[in-house]
Amino acid sequence: MPAHEKPTLAPEAKFVQGLGLIDATMLVAGSMIGSGVFIVSADIARQVGASGWLLLAWVVTGVLTISAALSYGELAAMMPRAGGQYVYLREAYSPLWGFLYGWTLFLVIQTGTIAAVAVAFSRFLGVLAPAVSPTNWLIAPINLSRSYAVSLSTQQAVAIVMIALLTAINTRGLQIGKWIQNLFTSAKTLSLIALIFVGFVIGRNSGALHANFTDLWTPRGVSPIKPDLSAIPAVAATGGAFGMFVAFCVSQVGSLFSSDAWNNVTFTAGEVKNPRRNLPLSLALGTGMVTVLYLLANLAYLFVLPLDQIQHAPDDRVATAAMDAVFHGAGPTIMAVAIMVSTFGCNNGLILSGARVYYAMARDGLFFRSTGRLNPRSVPAMGLVWQGVWTCVLVLPRVRLRDPISGAPLLDAVTGLPRYGNVYSTLLDYVIFAVLIFYVLTIAGLFVLRRTRPQAERPYRAFGYPVVPALYLVVATAIMLVLLVYQTETSLPGLLIVLLGVPVYFWWKRRNRGGVASPEDAQ
Repeated sequence: MPAHEKPTLAPEAKFVQGLGLIDATMLVAGSMIGSGVFIVSADIARQVGASGWLLLAWVVTGVLTISAALSYGELAAMMPRAGGQYVYLREAYSPLWGFLYGWTLFLVIQTGTIAAVAVAFSRFLGVLAPAVSPTNWLIAPINLSRSYAVSLSTQQAVAIVMIALLTAINTRGLQIGKWIQNLFTSAKTLSLIALIFVGFVIGRNSGALHANFTDLWTPRGVSPIKPDLSAIPAVAATGGAFGMFVAFCVSQVGSLFSSDAWNNVTFTAGEVKNPRRNLPLSLALGTGMVTVLYLLANLAYLFVLPLDQIQHAPDDRVATAAMDAVFHGAGPTIMAVAIMVSTFGCNNGLILSGARVYYAMARDGLFFRSTGRLNPRSVPAMGLVWQGVWTCVLVLPRVRLRDPISGAPLLDAVTGLPRYGNVYSTLLDYVIFAVLIFYVLTIAGLFVLRRTRPQAERPYRAFGYPVVPALYLVVATAIMLVLLVYQTETSLPGLLIVLLGVPVYFWWKRRNRGGVASPEDAQ
């Protein structure tokens, strides 16, 4: 090479706009439908105690989800850039608020959800392969404290393998990730439709219909929200309007968790074709479709099973109990296959989407620089790797089970050894509280941006503004406050994780002064 010539640098890889409207809608729906709708109705039924309240819990969740999605549509069309919600918070408030979201997404929201869904996958694989068990130890529990331990069971090992496999697949490019997402979302949507058909047509139980729909609103068989709750007359689980309000708000944890991750499509905005049109449409279509399916699925449960059987379904597997009541003996196998398909597709969407947020953070100098680069296949491979590693770590902790009244450790009836649960339920509570904080902030940001950037291009304007977004803010804030008071042991850690991000933000900002502007931001 002549001395006066400089070496030519290879052009930086850019995102490929490979997601059409159907693909984006599949990503919304597929990220939402995991294992929750097949399981959490048992816990909700124990908390609210009546079939009418169970259905209303799902209706309220659906209204909240669709309201939020319609509001996000304006932000997505206004700022169709990789990172989605991270970008909205950064632009509405400051880079600090964007970082706090990305920090919490990485530590708890995205990775915690992926871990929980992976554990659910292996939990149902155990129905088909009993060797996959939470007590078949590869590494026996090592106690870390009075309440927590770490271990590696065959169930946990399968969850880790699933996470590693999907992470590796998604480093190979958008097209293969999109293909898996579309295939599995179609399959699990058809599975839900089949479940609904069985409940409505084949499995109709006149006894269950009479028991569930004669008296829709009188609570029965209620579990206290906290062991000492019944000692407080104003909030007793079985009496009083305020007590019902508390129980109803707490019940939203399960249904909101089952309906979460609809916003993941905004993370991939840099890869959506015609994003100013397709992002708002996909948010509305995806959340609307899933909300209808979830409500019909719960009606199907009530058509087949009396409420007390829903409340006490073995291992909370309500869908399995319903199918077993119709296809005697075959229910567990049928639902195990359906839920494995559902959770596999759900985690593919979550893994695919999350890395795009870390990419946007790194471009601002607020995350590992390696995550701010795309590999030759135009995906943020190192973001996928970091996400996968931390998610696998979250699979390892176990919860030492204790009697809710006395606090004494629960022992296995056969071995006499302590019983351990996995961190699924705890992660669920952490995730929902942290998610609600940022949903509220983001939708409040819609009002902020209307005031601070009135002239910005808005191809789509939020439906029902300002009433619909304002109602979401009121209801979601009320749920957050109730969770903070009555589920403090799990909600407070979620809040602390968010706040711990403040010093980390300033440390990282000093460490990496200035990011590297991405092609999407330049636009």
